[in-house]
Amino acid sequence: MAILTTIFILIVAVLHFYIMYFEMFAFTKPRTLKTFNMTKEKAESGKELAANQGLYNGFLAAGLVWSVLYPDPTIGLQITLFFLSCIVIAALYGAATVSKRIFFAQGIPAIIALTFTIISL
Repeated sequence: MAILTTIFILIVAVLHFYIMYFEMFAFTKPRTLKTFNMTKEKAESGKELAANQGLYNGFLAAGLVWSVLYPDPTIGLQITLFFLSCIVIAALYGAATVSKRIFFAQGIPAIIALTFTIISL
């Protein structure tokens, strides 16, 4: 169970590094415009804000990687619970204020990882 839990945690981390890439480095590219359903003009005017959001997604991903690598499993577990909870809350807020797709893209994977983490206690 511990290996499966770690895999799900790392999947969520990779997902957030991927989102970070989109928001920080490829926000005005055609694939990102399609993914976020935006015009080039809208992306250009908001790319600084998107880069800031991307940085936060990178912090969330880094926190999850840190939690998995932390030498003390008890503290690592607490770190995992914190960062996964932050992602679930952010996904709920994003779904309520921006798009329901955010909940499915970010919230569901985090909830699955959080569930596995809690079950493994």
